Amino acid sequence: SRSEVAQRVTLYLAVRPFQVVPPWQSLNMAGGVSPISELSSDGRTVWVNRATSIVPLTPGGRFGATGFERGSITDFLLADRLPEETDVADPLGFASGALAWGIDLPPGGNVDVSLAIPFHQTGPVVPAADPAYRSDAFERRLAETETRWRTMLDHVDIDLPPEAERIVRALDSSLAYIQINRDGPRIQPGSRSYARSWIRDGVLTASALLQMGYTRAPRDFLEWYAQFQFDDGRIPCCVDEGGADRVPENDSDGEFIYGVMEVYRYTHDVGFVREMWPHVLRAVDHLKALRAQRMTAEYRAPEKQAFFGLVPESISHEGYSDRPVHSYWDDFFALRGLKDAARLAIVMADSERVKELAKLRDDFRADLYRSIARTTEKHHVDYLPASVELGDFDPNSTAIAIEPGGEMQNLPATALRRTYDEYYEFFRRRRSGEEEWNSLTPYEVRNVGIFVRLGERERAHEILDFLLANQRPEPWNEWQEILWRDPRSPRFIGDMPHTWVAAGFVRSVRAMLAYERESDEALVLAAGVPEAWVSGGKHVGVKRLPTYFGVLSYTLESERPGSLTLRMSGDLEVPPGGIVLRPPLSRPIAAVRVNGKAVKTFSADQAVVSEFPAEVVMELAPAKSASKRR
Repeated sequence: SRSEVAQRVTLYLAVRPFQVVPPWQSLNMAGGVSPISELSSDGRTVWVNRATSIVPLTPGGRFGATGFERGSITDFLLADRLPEETDVADPLGFASGALAWGIDLPPGGNVDVSLAIPFHQTGPVVPAADPAYRSDAFERRLAETETRWRTMLDHVDIDLPPEAERIVRALDSSLAYIQINRDGPRIQPGSRSYARSWIRDGVLTASALLQMGYTRAPRDFLEWYAQFQFDDGRIPCCVDEGGADRVPENDSDGEFIYGVMEVYRYTHDVGFVREMWPHVLRAVDHLKALRAQRMTAEYRAPEKQAFFGLVPESISHEGYSDRPVHSYWDDFFALRGLKDAARLAIVMADSERVKELAKLRDDFRADLYRSIARTTEKHHVDYLPASVELGDFDPNSTAIAIEPGGEMQNLPATALRRTYDEYYEFFRRRRSGEEEWNSLTPYEVRNVGIFVRLGERERAHEILDFLLANQRPEPWNEWQEILWRDPRSPRFIGDMPHTWVAAGFVRSVRAMLAYERESDEALVLAAGVPEAWVSGGKHVGVKRLPTYFGVLSYTLESERPGSLTLRMSGDLEVPPGGIVLRPPLSRPIAAVRVNGKAVKTFSADQAVVSEFPAEVVMELAPAKSASKRR
């Protein structure tokens, strides 16, 4: 209360036949009205449609209900009273009611009223209000819940300077939303419109969880999903309470195999791989069957050679839902799966499959890159096309070839650079207002990680800052699937919080701090850390970060002008390609010491370390030398 005197007030909490979700949110559900045919109270619990219970924990509450013919509950509340009835039935589904408490507010004070609404089961799980029920019960439960969430979100500790605090908050919130949207083993991108499990969303979200120290949920998800594999080896694109969706989406097989390999990379659980190996082999056989459909004589004809050896067209990329096309999205996921299957065959010591899968991987990659070259020539484009038929520009889709595809070193370098230069120019025009826009998809957050890998940390942060500035509502630290420029626009937004978007954010932030480079099996550190984070006495710290090579902790800071110091500890094997430090530099590196010894394994912008644990001190060239160099 803001009053300087005590007040007697009435708190009303209404039960009405409406959803939080508005009518225009209509995917897999009907938004708007949520029928209430029955409302009843036994004096301790309010029952909605005999299924959902509302349990007042604060004593003294009264309840009243009304049917549609007697008027809405709001009519009664405007008159500051409750209906006399406590049990009503309304065949139209518009019953409504309210709970009421008479409260004495002290001057400038407050009074808490607590309820329990156990949506997860049909009966109450807490005692109803009575004099014996202590008033601090809710506070105890709240404290227990807060402790549990803090523990759950403390697997990896990310320590960034104050100006990056919003990134840390969004990271914690994203991991929490992923857990909240889960339903048992099912990883789901949403809780309403997208309360289903896609292998695509689920595997990339599982990978984000693994990167941040969560191993149980990814494993549970893949073991659960594997049971829905079709007899021909096809992995279904989606599973819900009705079972497996039979719509063919040709990215699914590769995604499932990648998911199995990701669990192994982070856990080295060979027992899990052994359980999944038959499913992996069947998925590979299905990929072979798909590819065979595009290896007939028909596809050797000049006008169809761009399709040769690819997987057939599908609608896995929702941009092609109106017309299935040969999407390179599908092919890069297929290649990812074949690469991982070949590696898993080595893990499994399956000598019969090792050479076969390696050849299948290499042959498919060759056909894929020949197709890209032919498509680029046919459509006269200088960027990486997203599909054979359209030769379209779609950097959000092409990003998959780089991460998780791991193909950056094999992609045509000029076309790759042109793709993301053109995307950045579009982004810049849109941000400045030169380019009109009504909506965007926060899936663009995956491009943050792409620019980190391209060595464009400034561009990466520009995009991230723009997307963070468009989180709505800001305190939620999240994104919906579709973001409309006008926040009050009554348009479809997908789901919010949307946890596939959240997973893309987690993966991009993690890449800023550390990422595994497939081309030379190196671990790259600090490639997305800006200079402002490690100057003026500030530092960047990471604790208990899982990597393919073990667990890493490090701090990066500038302890004195003209130098940077990296301290690494943990339980990590030095990768075959070494630990590559790519810190923010205003001047070239002039000298490097590792554990007190001078080394020569550095260039102007990076140092390669082959010892662990290690203290790495980088001395920068004097400002005068840097000026001459420029």
